[in-house]
Amino acid sequence: MNKYIIEKLKEGRANAKLKQSEVAEKIGIKGNTLSNYENGVSEPDIDTFCALCDIYNVDPSSILNEAYGLNVQGDEFKIKPSEIEHIKKYRALDQHGQETVSYILNQETERVRQINQAASTPAATRMINYYYRLASAGTGQIIFDMPPTKRIEIPDIPAFRKADYAIGVNGNSMEPIYHDGETLLVEMTDHIEIGEVGIFSVNNECFVKKLGKTELISLNPEKDNIPLNETARCMGRVVGKLEYA
Repeated sequence: MNKYIIEKLKEGRANAKLKQSEVAEKIGIKGNTLSNYENGVSEPDIDTFCALCDIYNVDPSSILNEAYGLNVQGDEFKIKPSEIEHIKKYRALDQHGQETVSYILNQETERVRQINQAASTPAATRMINYYYRLASAGTGQIIFDMPPTKRIEIPDIPAFRKADYAIGVNGNSMEPIYHDGETLLVEMTDHIEIGEVGIFSVNNECFVKKLGKTELISLNPEKDNIPLNETARCMGRVVGKLEYA
């Protein structure tokens, strides 16, 4: 437990002139539990921490701000101890790990923003081609050797405006972003930037991967990357995915 928080909890109780047993009774915990908090043996959950701060008449936001160097502003932003652990884990990652986490966070933030936007406006849709042959997130499959299987309806939202066709995912090498069986929305282009996710053909097999300098990168660290060679060509940029099959 953070030493600064321990000291502030001790100081708060002392200033309030309360015994550990009195505080424990007020918030419905055992006396030895509070003792463990003040000795750093265990830490309270966020609700218990806020309850203690309320009894001691101290601002929980200012304590967290000082303890963790965060710009915490009153009730507008509350951070949980588990979220602090996420930050610590992120800082311990190498560059590839941090880039992957940031990519996922940006994708999910945009997805939720679009859902919220769509919920507040009348739903509009449009039709695009869907290909039965799947883009492999595993061993690869041949693509575009037949006409599109069907046309599907997709939300007509800004993030999907560049989507020219849809294609399924086969395999788990792009988890945790893209999962087996999901439907990807793809902008038809023969060039994407390094770091972007696209649909690629290598040796007449199809893959959904992140473009690297010399290879196609799997986001799942347990799966192999695909070396680029003279047969490699880009068949589109992934601009999103549908939340339904």
